[in-house]
Amino acid sequence: MSQLIVALDMMGGDHGPSVTVPAAAQALSLLPSLHLVLFGPEAELSPWLSRFHLQSHARVRVHFCSQQVGNEHKAAYALRHLTDSSMRRALDALATGQAGACVSAGNTGALMAMAIKVLNTLPGVDRPALITRLPQAGGGYALLLDVGANVSCDADQLLQFALMGEQAARHTQGLSCPRIALLNVGAEANKGNEAVREAAQRLAKVEGLNYTGYVEGDDLFAGKADVIVCDGFVGNVALKASEGVARLLLGLGQHRGILWKMLTFWLKRRLSHLNPDQYNGASLIGLRASVVKSHGSAGSPAFLNAILQAVAEIEHELPASIAHRFDTAPRDSHAR
Repeated sequence: MSQLIVALDMMGGDHGPSVTVPAAAQALSLLPSLHLVLFGPEAELSPWLSRFHLQSHARVRVHFCSQQVGNEHKAAYALRHLTDSSMRRALDALATGQAGACVSAGNTGALMAMAIKVLNTLPGVDRPALITRLPQAGGGYALLLDVGANVSCDADQLLQFALMGEQAARHTQGLSCPRIALLNVGAEANKGNEAVREAAQRLAKVEGLNYTGYVEGDDLFAGKADVIVCDGFVGNVALKASEGVARLLLGLGQHRGILWKMLTFWLKRRLSHLNPDQYNGASLIGLRASVVKSHGSAGSPAFLNAILQAVAEIEHELPASIAHRFDTAPRDSHAR
C-alpha cells in the first residue's frame, strides 16, 4: 500500500462521534502521512465533522452508512442484517484494499464475527485472538492474549496464540527473542487444565520459540514474560480485575488530606498505563488485515491510542509477519 490508510468505525462504543471525531482530528495532526476513511450515519456524523473541519480535509474520505451496530445486537444478527453498518463498511474497506487497518470501539462479538467473515483468518489460524499490553514492573510492556475473543480454547489454539504473540512482540515491541509464558494456577508442571498442560508440552518443542513455562496471576506485571498466553475467559477476567484495582487505587485520595493526595498523584504516575482511559487498543490478530478493538468506554485520547496502534501494525506489517511464522513453523507444532 503506497499510503498509510486507516478505516474508522465512527459509531462504535459508548460515545460515538463525540469521541471518535476529535481523536481522528488529533491523529491527522500528529501524523502528516496518515489518511483516514470514516464510516457512520450522516445525521449523527456530519455535525461533528463540520465542527472539527474534517468534511473537506484533504486526507479524509467519508462514507455515510444507513446502520450501526449496537451493544444489544447479537453477533449473528449483526452479521446477517447490518451489512450497511459503519462497522461492516470499515471492515469491507480492508477487504477491498481501501485501507490497511480498521479501528472500532463497537460490540466485540459482532466485530469478531464480521471480521472473520469479511477478512478470513490466516492459514494455520483457527480463530483470531484479542491481544493487549500490560505494563511491567521494570518498565515496558508484556502482551496478553486472548483477552476475550475466545472464552474456551484447546491446546492447538493456545499454541497458535503463542506464535501470534511472539510475532507481535517481535515487530511492535522490537524484541528479537520474546519470552513466551502460559498463564496458569501454579508453576508446577502438573498444574492447570488439560489444554494448558498439553499446550505447555507442545510449546516446549517448537523450534526457535523462547518458551519459559508458566506464570501465575500475581506475575502478570512482574516482568517475567514478554508474551502471556491464556484463553479469552481467563484473560478477560484478569484484565478487567486489573483495571478495577487501578480505578480503586486512583480514586482513594479524592476526598482526603494532602498525604492521600500525594499518594494518589504517585499512583497515577505508576498505574496510568493500567487505566483504560490512558491506554487503549486490543488488536484482533490472526486475520488477513489489522483490526484494532478500542475500549467501548474510551475517551478521545484513548481512541487516539487505538488509531496509533493500528498505524504501528500497518508499518510493521504484522499480519504478514504472522503468516510467515506459520509458514516456517513445523506444521505439527501449531495444528494437528
